[in-house]
Amino acid sequence: MEFKKADDIKQSVVKIIRKLKLSYVKKENIFCYRSLNSHSRAIARIWSLPRLWQDALGILPYYIIEVLSEKFDHLSEEQKTKVLIHELLHIPKTFSGALLPHRTGTFRLDQKIVDKMYQEYERNIRNV
Repeated sequence: MEFKKADDIKQSVVKIIRKLKLSYVKKENIFCYRSLNSHSRAIARIWSLPRLWQDALGILPYYIIEVLSEKFDHLSEEQKTKVLIHELLHIPKTFSGALLPHRTGTFRLDQKIVDKMYQEYERNIRNV
């Protein structure tokens, strides 16, 4: 498997953060990569830097959003945006380096939430 920095994905992520007012997400602490030749079934995934590593290295929380080229790149722009929204929703409001699972407490990360946020994103794009 090969990894390459994905500046186009970073630009999309920053736009999503801005348009959805996800102010708790520190865009400067998010990195985006495109993987090639992955055998994973995923379209994209998010990687965190756990608190213990942060403490040991004396650094702040960081996240990496990885898109798997073979599955992500052929999607429509709408689907790409929804995938990136989904990945961003794994980041807790504390921006602690932890990741929220698909179902935790009262929060449930499902397609309805992603679709609702995508509709809000589209409204905010049109109301520029």
